[in-house]
Amino acid sequence: MAALLVLLLGVLVGSLWPNLASANSGANWFDDEAAMNSSGSPSIRINLSEQKAYFYKGSRLVGVSLISSGKKGFSTRPGHFRVLAKNPNHRSSIYGSYVDNSTGRVVKADVDTRKHRRPPGTHYRGAKMNHYIRFNGGIGLHASGHVPRYPASHGCVRMPPHMASKFYQYARVGMPVRVSY
Repeated sequence: MAALLVLLLGVLVGSLWPNLASANSGANWFDDEAAMNSSGSPSIRINLSEQKAYFYKGSRLVGVSLISSGKKGFSTRPGHFRVLAKNPNHRSSIYGSYVDNSTGRVVKADVDTRKHRRPPGTHYRGAKMNHYIRFNGGIGLHASGHVPRYPASHGCVRMPPHMASKFYQYARVGMPVRVSY
């Protein structure tokens, strides 16, 4: 009986260790089973000093993601927010590219529609912000191929695509999002 108890304890600790070790090492991880089966309400905490986002179910940590928040002049504001909306295929209404109407080629990249005039014969194509979780006006978490672990965005919280997908899957409109240093 004692051997069985030691074996079960070993299996339990072994199943938790990779996630605990990953949380401390800075690696991205998400425990789907815990997100589905843990009691309590979901919440997201974003730590700007660490450049990490944490997903909780009740008091249980079920996921950690590396992030890139807003750069100087576009900083991500700390505070207590709630998820306002979710959109799986969101595109920016401000940042993107001007694209030639006939060829589809980018004529001017990295535009800010508030500052850059649209060249004749082009249309605006907003930057992709897949798995968008809006929580503060136009600011939200979303997938990005560029997550350098330092502030580099226009205010949004960039996440690796596989992590943005997980956070999006389990996030609910109205749930709390806390942003702090």
